[in-house]
Amino acid sequence: MKYGTREEIMNTLQQSFHSLMDTYQLEDIGVFEEQGPNGEYYFGYTINQNGGTYMLHQTYKANHNGKFELITNEWTIETDEPNFNDKKGYENIEEAFHHLH
Repeated sequence: MKYGTREEIMNTLQQSFHSLMDTYQLEDIGVFEEQGPNGEYYFGYTINQNGGTYMLHQTYKANHNGKFELITNEWTIETDEPNFNDKKGYENIEEAFHHLH
């Protein structure tokens, strides 16, 4: 999705839950939403896999109409684990998931 309301983006992400859980044998999946610096917003998934919790997301920017516009198609993987640096530049969600396997 290139742009949309918060609800539209979240609904689109939720529609993939079962497929992603089956394909990547995930323990758990949820939606991820966080406000970042400079008016950026991150929307994506929170997953539990291999004993860790990871956030896979894309970066959006809010426009004057209250809709969110995708800044870049690339996906980022981040976690709260201190020894794991954010990984950026995945061209699609499948590439990001394969990196975690």
